[in-house]
Amino acid sequence: MAVQETILQSWIFTKFAFPFLLIFFILYGVLEKTKVFGDQHKTNALVSFVVGLIFVAAVQPKLIVENLILFLTVAIVVVFVALLLWGFIIGKLPEIPGKIQGGIVVVVIIAVGIATLWAVGVEGSLFDFLFRSSWSGDFWTNAAFIIVVIAALALIIGGGKLKG
Repeated sequence: MAVQETILQSWIFTKFAFPFLLIFFILYGVLEKTKVFGDQHKTNALVSFVVGLIFVAAVQPKLIVENLILFLTVAIVVVFVALLLWGFIIGKLPEIPGKIQGGIVVVVIIAVGIATLWAVGVEGSLFDFLFRSSWSGDFWTNAAFIIVVIAALALIIGGGKLKG
């Protein structure tokens, strides 16, 4: 089955237009904000245009920026998922003590980390060792049970008061 390419995946966009526009708009915004050339909007645009063209002509910096942008987009999605989970858990609940919120943060971070590893297809030896060994199911069940018992004991020993 042939892979279909959209117009936005064409080399003219991915190797020229998108990197040029990215650098042009970022530099133009910085020049406008810092007022390096005063209120010379045309000068800011011209300088941004020339730097954008020079950037597109250079191969290595363009590859670095492409990789950073890809990393940034994945990171934004991961943070969005974490914040979405946090919002669903904490959302409309009444005042939650700080210790419980800290525990929820740890659980959300671990869940998002595991989900990210799963999404990128990490099938390494450590992952297999921890989660696909013959003993791993019993181990993680017991670990979860021990964590619940420790949390219950901490609440009891702490006087049963949940203060942040």
